Amino acid sequence: MYTAIGYAAQTATTPLAPMTFQRRSLRADDVAIEILFCGVCHSDIHQARNEWGIAVYPLMPGHEIVGKVTATGANVTQHKVGDLVGVGCMVDSCRTCEACKADLEQYCLEGPTMTYATPDRVDGSNTMGGYSDSIVVSEHFVVRIPATLDPANAAPILCAGITTYSPLKHYGVKAGDKVGILGMGGLGHMGIKFAKAMGAEVTLFTRSASKAEEGRRQGADHVIVSTDAEKMAAAAGRFDFLLDTIPVQHDLNPYLDTLRFDGVHILVGLIEPIDPPVHAAKLVLGRRVLAGSLIGGIAETQEVLDFCAEHNITCDIEMLDIRQINEAYARMIAGDVKYRFVIDMATLKR
Repeated sequence: MYTAIGYAAQTATTPLAPMTFQRRSLRADDVAIEILFCGVCHSDIHQARNEWGIAVYPLMPGHEIVGKVTATGANVTQHKVGDLVGVGCMVDSCRTCEACKADLEQYCLEGPTMTYATPDRVDGSNTMGGYSDSIVVSEHFVVRIPATLDPANAAPILCAGITTYSPLKHYGVKAGDKVGILGMGGLGHMGIKFAKAMGAEVTLFTRSASKAEEGRRQGADHVIVSTDAEKMAAAAGRFDFLLDTIPVQHDLNPYLDTLRFDGVHILVGLIEPIDPPVHAAKLVLGRRVLAGSLIGGIAETQEVLDFCAEHNITCDIEMLDIRQINEAYARMIAGDVKYRFVIDMATLKR
């Protein structure tokens, strides 16, 4: 084992603060990584404050990790010292179930080992995330960062990117499809970029008319203010797909009305009960699908990084000094970030 440093929450009500802890020694298939950048995801806040009721303390968030390989285990073949690599939301899975064998580790039937606040499958220790100077991860869960991507901008692709790319790919979005993106935060602005790169006609749905110009700057062909009943009515039956990135409870029924028959409404932001309830007629009378999607597997995470390099897609970020992480959380809750904070880990040692 070796000593590492990072920022962690000790309870659900205390701010994140510096912490010294022990990282494990390398196993035969492990890669040791010096963390250079780590994105800040809204789920980090949910977990740090135990808003999902599953937090384990001390809790060190961070699952959008980019860094350099510093050491490898004896059996590692995919990465070498000096490589620029990434680690996303998972660091292990059973690797033998039907889902894992299909490169869908996020749906591991035994449950994936998440990058933080999950028991390690070997020694049972609590996994600690990327708000740290280093991490040790099995090489299977380490991806290559293409040389043409800026390392800091690439970090959020490991969560926000794959979370929006995977469902668009899975449900077969193609050139000419009409795709609506609900919400324009860290997930939503990436959804716009991916859908455009896939050739779709893209519409941003937002509650704020002030975001119209920004939505078009990100690549949206159209913007619909969802509080405008007349505009929503005019959009009825128009869309093939809706990618719903809104992370809080909201009424799905008006959006379902905008789908054509066989249209698909995909939830990627909401992980709590739907309220108000969905009216079943919205689904039954149009053979519409209400679906959900969780991040993506490791092979698909590499695929989205390569897709971003090919299409010159990056996440819009604001660089962050880790000493301001608690202020950053407050700003995220207030919606005051465009569109992802990324921690410069060099600030950890200042």
